Amino acid sequence: MRDAYHAELDAIGEGLVGIANLVGSAMARATSALLDADLDLAESVLGTHSRVEDLQRDLEDRAIAVLARQQPVATDLRVVVTSLRMSADLERCSALAQHVAKVAQRRYPEQAVPQDLRRTLLEMSQLAQRLMAQAADVLVTRDVEAAAQMEHDDDRIDELHRGIFQHLMDDRWHHGVETAVDVTLLGRYYERFADHAVSIARRMVYLVTGEHTDPAAP
Repeated sequence: MRDAYHAELDAIGEGLVGIANLVGSAMARATSALLDADLDLAESVLGTHSRVEDLQRDLEDRAIAVLARQQPVATDLRVVVTSLRMSADLERCSALAQHVAKVAQRRYPEQAVPQDLRRTLLEMSQLAQRLMAQAADVLVTRDVEAAAQMEHDDDRIDELHRGIFQHLMDDRWHHGVETAVDVTLLGRYYERFADHAVSIARRMVYLVTGEHTDPAAP
């Protein structure tokens, strides 16, 4: 009976890792669709979001069933409750990848990102994907130190995000209002994707230690 119980908890954790890998891949494909004006790739990301929603609902059903049948306490309770919150973070990441793909879809066959901001947004996307990959690793290893390090790795994305606004306010900006709106939103999508990855890491620290990390701490 206890073996089955722990198998259920393990399945919840494995489900989170699977979703994390899926949304990381979705953001990579969404960015390629955005920068290459690839309509087929953009539409594939929209399909992935539906799959993520299905997986999230399945994971939530599993977690609620464990709560109802097993009435877990202490660390096991933290595993279930924290997993529910992590799944919500991952669903938001999937939605953000979908938003990036929709910008590519809406501007097709044109490219949504002007040449002078392509490198910035590509770097933001790569950093966001790396953070999600690190979050997936932390879900497996439960490495508190690696989770804490992600707070610092997120700083570069915040710096790039601020740089986009500085670029848009420059007198030399000549790409028009619609492109400025698209670029502003895209920067926000990548920044929020990274924030959710870091949030997963913070939740893992809480799961392991029972203590909340302070987002404002250096």
